[in-house]
Amino acid sequence: MAAARMGMKTALITMNLDLIAQMSCNPAIGGVAKGHLVREVDALGGVMGEVADAVGIQFRLLNSSRGPAVWSPRAQCDKQLYRVRMREVLEGQPGLHIRQAEVVGLLLENSCLPEGEPENSPGWNPGSMVPPDLSVRRAGRNATDMRPKRRVLGVKLRDGRELLAGATIITTGTFLNGLIHIGDESYPAGRSGEPASVLLGEALRALDCGRAG
Repeated sequence: MAAARMGMKTALITMNLDLIAQMSCNPAIGGVAKGHLVREVDALGGVMGEVADAVGIQFRLLNSSRGPAVWSPRAQCDKQLYRVRMREVLEGQPGLHIRQAEVVGLLLENSCLPEGEPENSPGWNPGSMVPPDLSVRRAGRNATDMRPKRRVLGVKLRDGRELLAGATIITTGTFLNGLIHIGDESYPAGRSGEPASVLLGEALRALDCGRAG
């Protein structure tokens, strides 16, 4: 949303159009633990706070009997209306295109950067499609003097399509290799009754991008 508001041509990929902004469990926005995140989202151009104001059914200032340091506004929202209103706001934003699909991997471009040399150095071209070994020979360096550099070009979808992008933001929430535990039983899920993003988690793990689930 923030990118589209800045004039960028933006695509939002979601696994289920009907469940955009589906609220889980307690339908609250704000509070002591997450209220500052709502303010940060608002400051960066997001609409979580705006939508909560539109569909809120109870607004409270928590911990008002204590000192100002722990005061925290919280809104209880209509769970169904929040989802409906959020989709209306997103669909009404110029430049924002919403698509239903599952992202299963990233499109990458591989190149090499000399050890100790910054990414903005004159000799490094992040857009080059020249194979790393050939780039090394042209630069007159040994392969051991180079370190791999990967650049994200877009995403792969489960149906085989590929989408190119100048910038890619992954916002999987609880869905990335999501797991639900009920007593002694565990099963993959993003939210109860919704599939987890397992293939994307496996792809990120294969890329050694840190912990994926």
